[in-house]
Amino acid sequence: MKLIIQSPGALTTVQDLGRWGYQAIGMPVSGAMDAPALIRGNILLGNPDNAAALEMTMMGASVLFKDGEGAIAITGGDLQPKLNNNPVSNWQVLPVKDGDILTFGGICGKGFRAYLCVSGGIDVPLVMGSRSTYMKAKIGGLEGRKLAKGDELLTGSAGKFKVGLSCPENLRPDYSVDKPLRTVLGPQDDYIKPEGVKTFLSAEYKISSSSDRMGSRMEGSAIIEHVKSPDIVSDAIPMGAVQIPGQGLPIVMMADRQTTGGYVKIGVVHALDVARLSQFLPGSPVKFSQITQKQGIEISKSEAKLLDSLRSQVTEAVNSPQTPTPQTTQNAPAQSGAMNIIINGEKFFVTWEKL
Repeated sequence: MKLIIQSPGALTTVQDLGRWGYQAIGMPVSGAMDAPALIRGNILLGNPDNAAALEMTMMGASVLFKDGEGAIAITGGDLQPKLNNNPVSNWQVLPVKDGDILTFGGICGKGFRAYLCVSGGIDVPLVMGSRSTYMKAKIGGLEGRKLAKGDELLTGSAGKFKVGLSCPENLRPDYSVDKPLRTVLGPQDDYIKPEGVKTFLSAEYKISSSSDRMGSRMEGSAIIEHVKSPDIVSDAIPMGAVQIPGQGLPIVMMADRQTTGGYVKIGVVHALDVARLSQFLPGSPVKFSQITQKQGIEISKSEAKLLDSLRSQVTEAVNSPQTPTPQTTQNAPAQSGAMNIIINGEKFFVTWEKL
């Protein structure tokens, strides 16, 4: 199947789960800002977790599907998608065929980034084991840049999927704005005055409009003071590291973060909350809370269980028996089958078999 970009939106790039293993030679990881959303879209479509998709920021792209058929799943923030001018839902497997057009209305207060996952994934060349676009170095994705009108993208070989299948709400990422970002203090929290650490864990900040894929910058009046200087000997920058530069306001390092940095890091935000932060609109309120490393590990284990549950449900749905074609008379009753039903607005997938 081929995807033709009729309009690229504000910022649309090809992303997978990132370019891991090359930070030691100065290559950033990049990848999806909201990895949990990307993974869920790929699971729904029977793709590998790391299959490449389109990451769309603030305004979605307009995409024409050509030369084949398959399926898509739109995950992440709600950018008001429409297929052939008909509203469609996020988190659901939707069939697409030659001539179909997908468009988006833009942000509606429910997230900032959406992911267009496609059956087979976006097929662009691997660069250092990843298809992710890193625009500063002009590598990955399509020519290392954001997508433009007229660009054409191919998909890979599709796996098994079931049209209409959706990710249950209890298995979707939590995009709550009113919950603090869970943070493990360190490695240089002792370079911050004790009052500054208290300020960090109690103050409310707002996301600056200057935030980007490299870092989410905070605005506010609660200044965090250093013991001596904001500068350190440069060391590694993990996902979610919270730098406190000279002006005393936090910067949370995101997907396109540099590999090393020379500012004090007061803590590291858990990866799930980094993904949640990526869905906050500029001006959104942000607070931080302290967790231990052990608590962070438990949060990661809980996420793994949610993904395993979704995989199991998708596998069961894909492999469930379908209503067979009668082999004798036209009116012969079916012996088994499956159906999607809606009860009080809640969707259920039901299989049955005559005993």
